[in-house]
Amino acid sequence: MPTDTDIFESLRQELRRGTLILAVLAQLKVERYGYSLRQALAEVGLEIDEGALYPMLRRLEGQGLLTSEWREEEKRKKRFYRLSTEGETVLERLAAEWRAINDTLQNLI
Repeated sequence: MPTDTDIFESLRQELRRGTLILAVLAQLKVERYGYSLRQALAEVGLEIDEGALYPMLRRLEGQGLLTSEWREEEKRKKRFYRLSTEGETVLERLAAEWRAINDTLQNLI
């Protein structure tokens, strides 16, 4: 039988998954490569490991929300990501949805 800690961790991961997508989209209003994106998220208290971040970036790009390009920087090839025009629209809509959900939850909690 799962413990309270197991249940909490499972639910916490579900909650984080959606919010991390919103955070990644928000951070990519400015062009970044993967490592700099991880650092920017960590600086605001949102840790994400590479094993979750890079598949998310590929999925978001596949959905047309991000664009990317390989460039050499500091003698290394890096893939830079940025919101696409469609990504900007989706971010605005998701942010509005987040605010509405957050307001409702604040009242409930």
